[in-house]
Amino acid sequence: MAAQGHNRKEIGDVPTGADDDAGNAGVVVPQIATLAEPPNELRLENGGQLGPIEVAYETYGTLSERRDNAILVCHALSGDAHVAGWHSSSDKRPGWWDMLVGPGKALDTERYFVICSNVIGGCGGSTGPSSVNPASGRPWGTSFPMITIADMVNAQILLLDHLGIHKLLAVVGGSMGGMQVLQLTVAHPERVHLAIAMATAARQPTQAIAFNEVGRQAIMADPNWRSGHYYDHKIPKNGLSVARMLGHITYLSDEAMQEKFGRRLRDIHDYSFSFSADFEVESYLRHQGLAFTERFDANTYLYVTRAIDYFDISRGQRSVVDAFRATTARFLVMGFSSDWLHPPYQLKEIASALRATHKHVSYYEVTTGYGHDAFLLEREKMEGVISGFLHSGARTYGCAVGRET
Repeated sequence: MAAQGHNRKEIGDVPTGADDDAGNAGVVVPQIATLAEPPNELRLENGGQLGPIEVAYETYGTLSERRDNAILVCHALSGDAHVAGWHSSSDKRPGWWDMLVGPGKALDTERYFVICSNVIGGCGGSTGPSSVNPASGRPWGTSFPMITIADMVNAQILLLDHLGIHKLLAVVGGSMGGMQVLQLTVAHPERVHLAIAMATAARQPTQAIAFNEVGRQAIMADPNWRSGHYYDHKIPKNGLSVARMLGHITYLSDEAMQEKFGRRLRDIHDYSFSFSADFEVESYLRHQGLAFTERFDANTYLYVTRAIDYFDISRGQRSVVDAFRATTARFLVMGFSSDWLHPPYQLKEIASALRATHKHVSYYEVTTGYGHDAFLLEREKMEGVISGFLHSGARTYGCAVGRET
């Protein structure tokens, strides 16, 4: 009998989004899997162990009888397991990649069984620094062990085992999610047939490390941070807000900033000659920063950005080319023309390394003015490319959804 997805559609007043088909994946019920229970703890890249761990996840669609139609979606820094649909009919927004996940969309939930989990170290339901340390009965804080992209992927492998899925039809992700895609194909080549890596890099570049470090220092300089043990006190809202403001600038392009804000003033006819938010861009960044503090944990920001900075697919290898030699997946590598956080040349480096090892790889560059965030926005420019790659790849895999009828 086919395993069912955990989504439950409601008939009624489901809120609408910008697209006519917003939220058409339905109302999804979040799930929690308890994994790596002693004595089988998760072995971490730093040499330690962690367990038991909880992994929050959501699924969409139906797992086929042959269990050959599963797609794992990996989220970026500020994402979580809620990739599409609604949690309730009162939600104001659907999941973070709703434009591509759902019936008739690129990740068609009438064809595929889509899985998205919150990474370990996160704050969206998976075990992280805000979780209770079973040894002390108090939140981990900065006593939580350092984790890496490899650790995140290994936890996802445990989740796939829990779900009874030996091999994925595809793994998909952008930014930090793209790093997870690359890591999974290298560390667990037997577990995936197709890989889509977007707006990412084979190793975290120096400039991106620098931006992350400034964000971390802003958090740690906040007196409310209390060395990471603030859960019974005020949260370091000011530091986290500044970190988010800085990060958000890197997600946009100069063109997008100019078009969206220019030098327009906010509700005034001249400068206030003060440090208030005179410019619309200042007001926007302050709003984004404060809104972020309502849904994200400051320590998670520290841990996850550190994991991103540590990422280097060639670590322990002579080169990026050598790192990809054992991979068996077919790749779609997607860059975005105005992305200056992970410019197209970094995606081309991945594609070139894969070609050097004679892997099946396609490179596609989206012309866009949206910058790094384009992978979350450019539905019309991505959907056909992604759906075509998945459908063609499903045929090479022998997956039922890819066979001609």
